[in-house]
Parts: sequence; C-alpha cells; structure tokens
Amino acid sequence: MSVVRRKLSKSFQAFFRSERSSGILLIVCTLASLVITNSTLGASYLGFWQSYYGGLSVEHWVNDGLMAIFFLLIGLELERELYNGELSNFKNALLPIFAALGGVAVPALIHFTLNRGTDTQAGLGIPMATDIAFALGVLAILGSRVPASLKIFLTALAVIDDLFAIIVIAIFYTAKLSMLYLAGSLAIFVMLLILRRYFRVVQMTPYLLGGVLMWFLMLKSGVHATIAGVLLAFTIPFSAKEDDEDSPSHKLEHFLHRPVAFFILPIFALANTGIIIGADWYHSLSTANSSGIIFGLLAGKPVGITLLSFIAVTFGICRLPLDLNWKHIFGAGLLGGIGFTMSIFITNLAFTGNASVINASKMAILFASLTAGTIGFLWLKLFGQPEDSDEDVDAMDFDMTDA
Repeated sequence: MSVVRRKLSKSFQAFFRSERSSGILLIVCTLASLVITNSTLGASYLGFWQSYYGGLSVEHWVNDGLMAIFFLLIGLELERELYNGELSNFKNALLPIFAALGGVAVPALIHFTLNRGTDTQAGLGIPMATDIAFALGVLAILGSRVPASLKIFLTALAVIDDLFAIIVIAIFYTAKLSMLYLAGSLAIFVMLLILRRYFRVVQMTPYLLGGVLMWFLMLKSGVHATIAGVLLAFTIPFSAKEDDEDSPSHKLEHFLHRPVAFFILPIFALANTGIIIGADWYHSLSTANSSGIIFGLLAGKPVGITLLSFIAVTFGICRLPLDLNWKHIFGAGLLGGIGFTMSIFITNLAFTGNASVINASKMAILFASLTAGTIGFLWLKLFGQPEDSDEDVDAMDFDMTDA
C-alpha cells in the first residue's frame, strides 16, 4: 500500500473560504427576511420583490438573472474538479459520484412515494440538492476536528449534486419549449466552443457577450435561463495545470467567488425566504409535500449517501481515503441534508403560481436544513476525528492501491 499526500489547491482553499463566509451571511439574510415578512412591513417587503422592471419582476431578475451567474460559478467549479480536482482521478471520483447518486435518488424516492399522483408530485426534485455554502460553513466551524479529505469529499459530492439538480431543472421544469430560441441558444454555445477549441481565443469579451445572448435566448426558449450559465462555464478556456493564474477560467472563477458569496446569494435569500409563518404553520409542515421534503433531506440524504458509498466500497469499485471512516461519510450525508439555495430554487419552478404550496415548501426546507446542519455539526464534533494521522489540515491521505 502506498500513501499519497496531496495539498489542497489554492483555488479550493479560496473557494472553501468564500463558501464558509457566504453560509454565515446567508443565515443573517434569511433571519432578516423572515422577521421583516412577519412584521408590519411584510406586505411592502413582499410587494417590492413582485414589482416589475423591464418586463420581469424583481424576484425574476434575481432568480433568472443573478442566479445565472451563480450557476456560471457552479459550472466553473465543476470544470475545475474535472480537470485537476477530486473528479480528475477516475478512481477518486467514483466515491463522491456514487455518494451523490444515493443522495439524489433516495430523497427523490421518498418524496415521490408520499406524493405520487397528487398535485405536489412535481416537488420530488426539491430534496435532491445540497447547499454547498451552508454545508462547508459547518465544516469550517469544526476546523481541524475533521479531516481535510472530508472537506474535499463533501465539496465534490455537493458539486455533483448540483449537476444532477441542473439536469433535473433542464428536463423536468421546462414549461413551454420554443425550439427556435433553444436552437439559437445552443448555436451560440457551439460557436463559443469553436472559438475556444479551434481558434484558441483566450480573451474573455467574446465569451461574456456570447453568454449574455445565450442567456436571453435560453430565457425565451422556456428552458430555465440559468442553464446558460452552466453551458457558458464549459466554453471558457481552461488550463489543466493546477492553480494556473493565467487561465481565463481560473481568473473568472476567482473574480466571481466574492460577488456570488457576498451579493448574489444573500440577495437570493432575501428575495426567496419571505415566508409567512401563520397560525397553521404546524399543519403546513405536516402535509405530504412538506413531509416528503423534510424526510427526504433529513433521512434520505444520509441514508442514500452512506448506502451507495458502502455498496461501492464493498464491491471494490472505490476506496475510502485513509483518514475517513463510515462515521465521517454518514456525517457528510447529514450535512447533505442542508438543501436551502437549490431546494428553494427548485421549489419556485415546481410550484409556479401556487403561493401557499411554495410558502409551505420553503418552511419545510428551512426546518429540515436547520435540523440537518445542527445534527451534522454535533455528529462530526463527536465522531469527526481523522481516522489516520492528519496533522496538516491542508493535506489528505489516499490509499492508491489498485482495487
């Protein structure tokens, strides 16, 4: 058995720091939104987000416009993982891939089982996603009490999780499809790929201008416009050399970290967590849809992530990093139950026009996410010590022996 000690890349460390800080700010914004919504200013506050400018409400500008930039960052992070991150080594990538599959399938199955054949069946995608900012924020609080490889595992898991959520949004939450506009958007995407691959264009201007046009055409097509952000990410020139500061993709990802963490996601939280907590709040949490969300996030996530990971390791498909054990994997599964950003995002798509169901769903998401984060923190605080020597928090050990 040989052991390889790997340093966390500068890009990953910067990403981790921004996600940690973003998680704290998101909590503050969510609490502020809840307080204002349920105060005498509630009607004016909610009315502001529904006011129209340029043909779209402020809420739509946030969810369709600003969040496209968030999805662009997600796409850049996924690209980095594929080129020189955890997903660049196929053997190492298999563990978070199987974990993500379980963390997506089991929560969706729980929600579908409870809501099959009802008007709320469309909400099965809500408990599938993991909020990277909040999940990594919990790990950041734990610091050196958890192994560095757990941070990388959870990050890779959450990024793959988001990829599945993006696919679900593109396939299942498209209302009216215009093939003409969609074809135009995809044509722009292909042109940008040609600029990158064959003409070796590294200037950012044509990609960003093309991205704006692709976003507009995607918006008009009926496919959610944020998908354009993900597609744009994969057209940006990328260097396979780790921490290549001259890479356009590296520069853009580095530039977007703080605006997304400290502006876009907080604005999203303010726009989408205006939840009215009425006298019947308990009843709202006991409906089939809310139960599907709560049990999907609180039970489906840890069970699905742990179970599929265990199956993959048992059959020799992949191995656990040396400093991890199954208590760590289960703890990561608990933190995977923090849905928040992506879960709220999918809620708005699943129940468009049904304000009461959206309100109840968001309440269930907040309850489940808060509970999952608290339990996950306590679990890892008690059982999160590294299995093997891990004195350097910025390093990790892998068993690289062939299966």
